[in-house]
Amino acid sequence: MMEARHRKDGFGSLNNPESVFNQDYQQLKEYLVAHRLRFIDDMFPPDRNSIGERFLNPTDLDRVQWLRPGEIAPNPSLIVDGISRFDFGQGRIGNCWFLAAVGSLGFKNGVLDQVIPQGQNFNEEYCGLFHFRFWRIGRWVDVVIDDKLPTIDGRLIFVRSTTPNEFWPALLEKAYAKVCGSYADMNAGTPAEALMDFTGGVHIYVDLKHPPGDLWELMCRAGDSQSLMGCGTPQGETSENTVAANGLVEGHAYTVTGVKQVMSQEKVESLIRLWNPWGKGEWKGDWSDRSPLWSTVSPQDRDLCLKVADNGEFWMTIADFCQYFSSLDICCQSPSFVDGSQAWDWKASVCESRWVAGATAGGSKRHDSFWINPQFRVTIGKVLGECAETHNDGNILVSLTQKPDKRNRRHFENLYIGFYVFEVNKTFMRKKGKFPASFFSHHSPVAHTKIFRDAREVMEFLRLKPGEYLIVPSTFKPNESASFILTIVAKTETHIHENSGGHNHEPVEFSVNEDVGAEELQKYLNEQILKGDLRAGGFSLDACRSMVALMDTSITGTLNEPEFACLWTKVIKYKHIFVSTDVSHSGTLSLSELKNAIMAAGLKIGDDMIKLMAVHYGASGQMRLAGFISLIIRMECMYQMFKQMSDGMSLIL
Repeated sequence: MMEARHRKDGFGSLNNPESVFNQDYQQLKEYLVAHRLRFIDDMFPPDRNSIGERFLNPTDLDRVQWLRPGEIAPNPSLIVDGISRFDFGQGRIGNCWFLAAVGSLGFKNGVLDQVIPQGQNFNEEYCGLFHFRFWRIGRWVDVVIDDKLPTIDGRLIFVRSTTPNEFWPALLEKAYAKVCGSYADMNAGTPAEALMDFTGGVHIYVDLKHPPGDLWELMCRAGDSQSLMGCGTPQGETSENTVAANGLVEGHAYTVTGVKQVMSQEKVESLIRLWNPWGKGEWKGDWSDRSPLWSTVSPQDRDLCLKVADNGEFWMTIADFCQYFSSLDICCQSPSFVDGSQAWDWKASVCESRWVAGATAGGSKRHDSFWINPQFRVTIGKVLGECAETHNDGNILVSLTQKPDKRNRRHFENLYIGFYVFEVNKTFMRKKGKFPASFFSHHSPVAHTKIFRDAREVMEFLRLKPGEYLIVPSTFKPNESASFILTIVAKTETHIHENSGGHNHEPVEFSVNEDVGAEELQKYLNEQILKGDLRAGGFSLDACRSMVALMDTSITGTLNEPEFACLWTKVIKYKHIFVSTDVSHSGTLSLSELKNAIMAAGLKIGDDMIKLMAVHYGASGQMRLAGFISLIIRMECMYQMFKQMSDGMSLIL
């Protein structure tokens, strides 16, 4: 089912992840071992920039020392006697959401091995270099770090191991901090975000204030299917993590670690086991560690379930769970557990697109501009065989994920997003291109997200009869720009494409097996992107030489496979922005359209400079696709270079 997301072992798949900042773990290790060096990561240096802004007070920040594990404890190890949720406790940063997800890894060896690659240790080939893998918004990435950890007075500032010489929690946290931009960027979040990043799977969200009637059965099936589960308590009167009288922490993330039914006083009790990532602090109500109710169960159940210790883990009834917790997140490789169809082969389809202010960002259905949002035609086939008898709850999962466009997680503010599903009747079956405003004023959606949420992902598990549908993702307010991924996971074969008003928005999948020079790049761009339409000259050789020089981080004069893949991803992205902002469908961008396109690309530039660039890269004040892509790639690369210079960082080449 995950073939679409994993790209069949292609670039960005689990078996061939993208190297963050082009730092190749194997190449770095071979070099460091051969030269007997200890790695220091210039892309996430051991300094205050990596800790982040306004997190530690100036006095504490001055006291921070970055130490390697061997300087913190004797005989350091990555893992000691396996991995368990009891291996660590939360440090000084509010990343309980991340650690709650980490706490679930100890149950799932398959997930654990894909996040923490095997073969890493402190043996004779130790060189201060480690790596971890995460699924980040559409692709798997491999994150390289050095093992210098921030300490004060020799003690770790952030996550701490209960075994002093075990360092997998601290190193995993550091790798995730690098992905987020800094340790401070990990402050505040939801377990779903990290659960998704550990699995690359599908996410089911349950609102516990309005839980489904089969919640207990759902959680049991999720546990049996090796799903990861996290949950959260509602925020209190302040943003602080206040401990309530019942022992629960307000506005806090927990891990679901087990479900079990026991007989108590001739009555079946459905119990849920939860774990606090602080490593201490527990529920004090019914079925807590010292509750007298444990004396009413069989000795076998008591011995199996009850561990009286302040280790952060406790039991509670499902009724109390729904009363005192606000949300449940379940992350899994397949949604089969939802209706018990474990053997059914679910299929996934993935599309990427973008809301562009002034062009394709129409807002929710309450706005007249709703129709200009990206629209996706989906054909759903008939469910056959015995699975047709087991899909009472749903046969399709629709997921909408917004993609951050900022390096630092805290600088990206999630928009309120949602989607609508419309049935396409016979009248519109042959309709090509975008459906007009009149369609939406006369047709009601057959399904939609219950609410618009400012979350990284929103999803709905739906039951739709075979037929053709139109899915319209949107932000709540119009004219809000962002990239997004729309994922359809279904029990049957589905076909999805974006309605593009006559333009082809579908991604151009293309890869190479050899180094690419400027001449080859020119050929590929003109053939694959312009489809041979060279009436305006196409991509010039000089423009291709410039792109090769900007993306050639290995300084070979050509682009290797990862460098080419990185460039091609940018080309596809900017082609899509060009098409989206070309509202006149003229094949060119006017000055106003060019301004919108540059803004959609996440760049800011003055009107006078836009006019100059239109003259240099365009003709008669009009910008064609080849000129636009050449311009934006150059602007983006130069912006990144200047930013790194201003931050005092240097690239590892």
